Amino acid sequence: QVQLVESGGGLVQPGWSLRLSCAASGSIFRVAAMGWYRQAPGKQRELVAVITSGGSTNYADSVKGRFTISRDDPKNTVYLQMNSLKPEDTAVYYCNLNFFTRDYWGQGTQVTVSS
Repeated sequence: QVQLVESGGGLVQPGWSLRLSCAASGSIFRVAAMGWYRQAPGKQRELVAVITSGGSTNYADSVKGRFTISRDDPKNTVYLQMNSLKPEDTAVYYCNLNFFTRDYWGQGTQVTVSS
């Protein structure tokens, strides 16, 4: 059984930074792709960034150059470093673990960017 626990969300001003963390239980973390998704009020959940087990990354166009996804396999943890935050980044951020046809989700962490 896989459990994902996100942390690091909060209220920040435009231009500030936050780092989200997602700690995973279970033994498949090292062979799984990890991703961060977000869902703003009234909108569908969207992919923010993904990192494969080999370390390849992909980002949504809206966050390229500002966000960085990384993983620490010995700690079973994936991170999302978010810089130059904008009000439009406000959303609940969810951690995702994908292993073949299986998807696991965390409970989400709120990020609010407002002056």
